[in-house]
Amino acid sequence: MSAQRRWSPQWKKSCCKVIAAMSYHIPFIDPRSHYVKLKPEIDQAIIDCLANGDLVNRHQLKDFEQHLAEFVGVKYAVGVNSGYHALLFALLGAGVGPGHEVITVAHTFVATVSAIVHCGAQPVLIDVGRDFNMNVDLIERAITRKTKALLPVHLNGRVCEMDRILALADKHGLAVIEDAAQALGATFDGKRAGSQGRAGCFSFYPFKVLGGFGDGGAITTNDAALARMATLLRYNGEDRATGEYHYHGQTALLDNVQAAVLDVKLRHLPEWIAHRRQIAATYHRGLTGIPQLQIPQFDEARHQDIFQNYVIRTRVRDQLRAYLKEEGIETLVHWQKPMWEHAGLGLAVPDVPETLSICREVLSLPMSAETTAAQVDVIVAAVRAFFSAQP
Repeated sequence: MSAQRRWSPQWKKSCCKVIAAMSYHIPFIDPRSHYVKLKPEIDQAIIDCLANGDLVNRHQLKDFEQHLAEFVGVKYAVGVNSGYHALLFALLGAGVGPGHEVITVAHTFVATVSAIVHCGAQPVLIDVGRDFNMNVDLIERAITRKTKALLPVHLNGRVCEMDRILALADKHGLAVIEDAAQALGATFDGKRAGSQGRAGCFSFYPFKVLGGFGDGGAITTNDAALARMATLLRYNGEDRATGEYHYHGQTALLDNVQAAVLDVKLRHLPEWIAHRRQIAATYHRGLTGIPQLQIPQFDEARHQDIFQNYVIRTRVRDQLRAYLKEEGIETLVHWQKPMWEHAGLGLAVPDVPETLSICREVLSLPMSAETTAAQVDVIVAAVRAFFSAQP
């Protein structure tokens, strides 16, 4: 194709039509609007980094780590370049290695399991409950003499039953590593995600409640030795103060510009969480009473959920999703294909009937700091219209 045709007015018009057809009236998230609201603060934070040459391991990273630790309620936070590396370094810091088993859930993002595998350990996948979190009743029967750690996943912004998990871990001498990638700010019994186990692991992928302008992650912990090991591992195993290499580490540092942006956003996180909870309440009021639909339950006695995702369940999920797409409403599925069905991962097939049902039935509706009550009204009307037409 010639350059003249590629940039001709007719070609541009054709491309614009395609892009318009692919766009959504109500997006799942809206990163552009998110940036515009914070533009002066974010631009200044980035400019300060660039103008001062603060690009790697400077005060912006240390400031963010301190503020994150204070927010979570722990002594230490270690910034890394992804939620996966947070999990990997936390597991290594807890002594997980070859010959060990780590119990986690079948319904989670693949990074949870990959981190276990890359420690040289064996993942043991158990089922989840109706709230999508680890079914605590299944843990003890999965424990063997090889079990080294429990890795509960706080999915969709809801913290697992940590009191029971910690009690089992104490009984059997196991470490608890919290996969809190979707739960920053959520609480159980008044304690925030990432503050109750040996370590908590967070992701700052852009879709998260605290998302960067790229990927990022962090470990939170009260364990000084684990924090030090993670700090060394993220920088190729080097102690930057002495120049001594203590491990064959990785290049996995949270860069300064990302840390500066995240530090700006962290100041706004409480108001974003409050907004998400209001949006969830609006969904709840609008979707209650549809027989074919299961919606999140507001159990406020011990949990305070942040609603990273607002997840509904229905046996006609695929038809509903197609209908909402036609109405210009973007939705996501987390996750449609079970991990063990990906041959390249080499995972054994677990006995997890609830997870299998979830894969067929769940649908995440738009949820972000930019989602409006008016948009939710449109989404609720569309969902109700769909089900009213069902036999």
